[in-house]
Amino acid sequence: MRGKLYVVSGPSGVGKNTILSRIVSTQPNVQYSVSATSRPMRPGEVEGISYYFLDRPGFERLIEQDELLEYAEYVGNYYGTPATPIRKAVGAGIDVVMDVDVVGALKIKKRVPDAVLIFLAASSLDVIRQRLERRGDVRPDVMARRLERARWEYSQACRYDYIVLNDEIARATGEMLSIMTAEKCKTMERIHLIEEEL
Repeated sequence: MRGKLYVVSGPSGVGKNTILSRIVSTQPNVQYSVSATSRPMRPGEVEGISYYFLDRPGFERLIEQDELLEYAEYVGNYYGTPATPIRKAVGAGIDVVMDVDVVGALKIKKRVPDAVLIFLAASSLDVIRQRLERRGDVRPDVMARRLERARWEYSQACRYDYIVLNDEIARATGEMLSIMTAEKCKTMERIHLIEEEL
């Protein structure tokens, strides 16, 4: 059975990394998608785990060869999702989860129509604000921009296959695992089991 690609989006501070880390650490057949970047490696980062680190011409070659499911340029550096590692994992029956913004997720859905898009939401934008304040690393001017961005992201949630409310980490993780199980039970995934008996 082929694996599936699960693309998770949601506002900054909603808990995407926490939930995806729990899933990857407890599910032996699930791996995290590693992004590529043209920015230099920072202390403590590891090639192939933190990112695939490429120089700018190397990244641009991937763009020219159509080897990225999505990419963007941010503060002078490229960031993107290499297609080949995902194709290999899915072909080997491994599920791949990834955290990408709404724009990137919608690009991926066009390239990989059977990708499963999951929008992770908080119960309110005020909860998002409180979580960002608790982190203590967000300046007031940045906070306003992030909340405005979160409002726009919420407006795009209707374009996703599923919405998971993260008001409690264990419950939200369970919902995401339930979605992954349900996707494996769809008729198109299992019809061959019936057809073999006909």
